Amino acid sequence: MNQAITTQDLSKRYPGQKKKKAIHAINLSVPEGSLYGIIGPDGAGKTTLLRILASVLPQSSGKASVLGFDTKRKAEEIRKVIGYMPQEFSQYPDLSLNENLNFFADIQGVAKQDKQERIDKMLELTNLSHFRQRAAGKLSGGMKKKLALSCAMVHNPRVLILDEPTTGVDPVSRAEFWALLSTIVKDGVTVLVSTPYMDEAERCSMVGILYDGQILKEGSPEALTHALPFSIIELKAKPRKQMREVVAQTEDILSWNPVGDRLRLSVAEDKERQVRRVLERKIKQQKLDLQILRSARKTMEDVFVSIVEEQSQTTDQTSLEKSATQTSQKDQNP
Repeated sequence: MNQAITTQDLSKRYPGQKKKKAIHAINLSVPEGSLYGIIGPDGAGKTTLLRILASVLPQSSGKASVLGFDTKRKAEEIRKVIGYMPQEFSQYPDLSLNENLNFFADIQGVAKQDKQERIDKMLELTNLSHFRQRAAGKLSGGMKKKLALSCAMVHNPRVLILDEPTTGVDPVSRAEFWALLSTIVKDGVTVLVSTPYMDEAERCSMVGILYDGQILKEGSPEALTHALPFSIIELKAKPRKQMREVVAQTEDILSWNPVGDRLRLSVAEDKERQVRRVLERKIKQQKLDLQILRSARKTMEDVFVSIVEEQSQTTDQTSLEKSATQTSQKDQNP
């Protein structure tokens, strides 16, 4: 399969950053026609990575290409074939939807004879046709996102780069937006989208987990969740404090994380039934109100937590080894 986007040891250090890079040695491959998600928390480097790929920001080192065009040497060519939607609402609030789309069509060089057809198609795709005369500043949050997507798509790009497009909108608008992305991908457009939401990661065909400026893992959501070397138990009981105490004192639980009013427990696959029996017995003995105790589906949230914990342990071990080496050298050279 051909790759729409590739990077090789891509790094970025901002002025004033002496030690830490915003992104470090990123190697990425985004297949043509895929919906690829860059998943990570705030500050992970998602915006920096996407701005480089959109040719808005130069990298410090390494290489990146979009549809075969180098981001440093062929920036103008890249801008003709991509649509870029930044986090911030970049449309003009005093202009109507129609006027905004006309403006973006003009700056993207859409031919005069094709412009109205493209504008009508984008408004129809995003269900905004009835609002074409409304000022952009008077739209709801979800509708603003749809307008921004329309403006990014009005010139019919082959690659769409979206930086956290659903941040700050309601759950219904988020679902509608992702349904739009699925339609766009079916039309042959490659979509690269960043998000901090793990449930959105499961909608992607491929994901790259970005943490502390580095891609820690890459693959399909199905493959990543299947590869987790443990099972998940979901537990809900009251009082919550006693529930947590029971969990903390139970053997064979590898880790646990609160999700709302429940706990998600990671246990070795061959210990799942045993742990559930022990928990059930302890909860009954302590007269807790047990509401849920069951096996649960592994999710991208579990993948993310597991990978980040593994990375933290590796980093801590490396720091200890480095410290021990430095101490040893000092002892040898007083």
